[in-house]
Amino acid sequence: MSHLNDMALFVEVARAKSFRKAAEALGMPNSTLSRRISELEKAIGLRLLHRTTRKIELTEAGQLYYARSKRIVDEARLAHEQLGAMLEQPSGVIRVSLPVDLGTLYLTPIIADFARHYPGITFEFDLTPRRVDLVTEPFDVAIRIGKLEDSGLIARLIGRHARYLYASPGYIEASGEPAEAADLSERECICMPRSLSWTLHRGTETIDVRVSGRFTLNSVGMISALAVNHQGIALLPEKIVAQDLAAGRLRRILPDWQGSAVSIYAVTETRLIPAKTQRFIEFLSTKLI
Repeated sequence: MSHLNDMALFVEVARAKSFRKAAEALGMPNSTLSRRISELEKAIGLRLLHRTTRKIELTEAGQLYYARSKRIVDEARLAHEQLGAMLEQPSGVIRVSLPVDLGTLYLTPIIADFARHYPGITFEFDLTPRRVDLVTEPFDVAIRIGKLEDSGLIARLIGRHARYLYASPGYIEASGEPAEAADLSERECICMPRSLSWTLHRGTETIDVRVSGRFTLNSVGMISALAVNHQGIALLPEKIVAQDLAAGRLRRILPDWQGSAVSIYAVTETRLIPAKTQRFIEFLSTKLI
């Protein structure tokens, strides 16, 4: 039992990959932390960390010990958090991975509203197109859009947004408004990579339309901006283009048709998540569903 505290210290060092950063986070001297980890290694009888002047790395034994220890430490923290006032008013740092466009174009006011409800929580956001590793990187939750890979992680559906067809008045004036969904194959469309066929729905009717255009890109924000600048027709969630619609910079076309809904997920490593993360996911869900 005496080694449980040292186990928690080891998990912090492994997460930070630095004695100095871990010691700062824990509020203890670097020398004390290093000594405690050395004592833990002696008690176990195996070296857990490779130490160099620049960084530390986990040994093979350290990787195994970290994988097991992290779950034990997280469950212990969760048990403490579920007791008392923290459950009513969560606090601490929440680390979130967000898609760039979803975060900047849509989620920012929702997150600001959440922050006003929970003043004890501070935030670290990573807005990047890369898929962070929730097992090895220090993130509490990742917000993901679209189809998910079968990764063994825990995914919660928190939103589903239908997509509609939009174009600028300038583009419509120059090229004419399409009368049928099939006409899209003859128009300039702004496409996502590997999405050169749009599946559209009208009631019980479904059609797949081959689309093409001069622009193919993986940024919803830039697709919207190109559509505003008369470069073609875009298939986007209404929430993303709401301001451009209100200002008349974009118009919805073929209003009887809509694209397949886009699903939004909150992904965590485990179901055992602290109150701050649980409240964050629940709050997003109430705003996005």
